[in-house]
Amino acid sequence: MAALRSALYGRLLQAPPFSFGSLRFASSFKAADLAIERNPACKPKPDPSTLVFGKQFSDHMLTINWSEKEGWEAPQIKPFQNLSLHPASSALHYSIELFEGMKAFRGVDNHIRLFRPMLNMERMHRSADRSCLPLFDKGELLECIRKLVEVDQEWVPYSQDASLYIRPTFIGTEPSLGVSRTGKAMIFVIVGPVGPYFATGSFNPVSLLADPSFVRAWQGGVGAYKMGGNYGPTIAVQNEAVKRGCQQVLWLYGEQEEITEVGTMNLFIYWTNEKGEKELLTPPLDGIILPGVTRQSLLDLAREWGEFKVTERTMGMKELLGALDAGRIQEVFGAGTACVVCPVGSLLYRGKTYEIPTMQNGPDLAKRFHKDLTDIQYGRKPSEWAPLVV
Repeated sequence: MAALRSALYGRLLQAPPFSFGSLRFASSFKAADLAIERNPACKPKPDPSTLVFGKQFSDHMLTINWSEKEGWEAPQIKPFQNLSLHPASSALHYSIELFEGMKAFRGVDNHIRLFRPMLNMERMHRSADRSCLPLFDKGELLECIRKLVEVDQEWVPYSQDASLYIRPTFIGTEPSLGVSRTGKAMIFVIVGPVGPYFATGSFNPVSLLADPSFVRAWQGGVGAYKMGGNYGPTIAVQNEAVKRGCQQVLWLYGEQEEITEVGTMNLFIYWTNEKGEKELLTPPLDGIILPGVTRQSLLDLAREWGEFKVTERTMGMKELLGALDAGRIQEVFGAGTACVVCPVGSLLYRGKTYEIPTMQNGPDLAKRFHKDLTDIQYGRKPSEWAPLVV
């Protein structure tokens, strides 16, 4: 447990400048009080080659209930089952809900590792504060999650092309139709095996739709928090992208049409800037984008290498297209938990398709990032970023 509590390495993700009022719930549950009920009817494990993302789940789940009157209850690991919620639960009506996405990996040495898990706990804690959900001790929750993965360790695929996806979720459960801070809540965590993002095992570039008439997030909003309400409204825009022959959405913001995110991924551009310098550029943590764990990891690696300039700043579509026309763009790629990195091959903007030379350039940098991170995740390279589960 001590190792996991100290598993926050590298720079902390950006914290909000103030609290939204949840600090009165500062007491927390304790992992030492965790009760475990084993499932007497465990399911057969699927073949890793047949896995589809988010469709299969393990034998157990973690639940932790809270009420304003009683505080936190003892955490429980129990057989995987449906939740019983009152129809007026606040999560069902007003999206008082947040979640995280993380993974466990079975390494080449058969040990199971997490990847920078405390960064997920930090982000979940900030999202809870923004949602006026009760706060918790991040280390205690992480230890409960570690124990869940240990209980279901046989669900971590024996494959270096697959992993165990971990979905911590936090919902308001108070049965009330009033729009107010919830008086009851639940943390639950489910896990399930997932296969590689790329079905062929190699990089497949995606095409992007950039349409300024669609906005994912805005200043003063909640785009920097991992709330379910940020994701549902994007489905219609994703469908529109498919109708126009694209696979993902490049989200733009403001009068300058600033590039922000790619689908549900953070965005990176590797280019030669106006001064002739090689530079890795990504949008800043200004409240518009999600502070991704993979995003932070790529920035940390690039700064450790010290081979090119690393910059967090805004870039508008005019600047991006100008650099494309001048031949100064080498690679564009998204980054996230699901795929590590995802190369971008083309961009549809105002009726015109712009080819991006990511694949013509290797993509050397995207592949290097992918290799370095997966080497850490699967234990091929020792790192403090990958604490052991078992």
